[in-house]
Amino acid sequence: MARARIDDGAGAAAVREARVAISSGGSAPRATTATAVRWLLQVMADAEPGATVEVRVPPFGAVQFREGLSHTRGTPPNVVETDAATFIRMATGDLAWDDALGQALVSASGSRADLRGYVPVRLPSA
Repeated sequence: MARARIDDGAGAAAVREARVAISSGGSAPRATTATAVRWLLQVMADAEPGATVEVRVPPFGAVQFREGLSHTRGTPPNVVETDAATFIRMATGDLAWDDALGQALVSASGSRADLRGYVPVRLPSA
């Protein structure tokens, strides 16, 4: 069964609301944050299909993307993990990948667990 997709309009609205909340030092409602994260992961996977790198944003979602060697069982060899606020900030261009790594806001393991060139994500017009 195919996974439910988030409408671009709803996803973009959730991202806008989450960004405002994060920039003011707070957080958006849990449902809004979940929608924002899941939509940004969806956009990322759509832009770079594949299963070489897994991006995890617990507890909201995870996605595999990027062409190359893929895995089918167990823990993938290339994993990026971060919290929702950090992911939203990186995906929207409010936080650079190198800065997130330097501040230890991201855990990245594996030779291809590098999101340079993939964040910020190219957002569709909504």
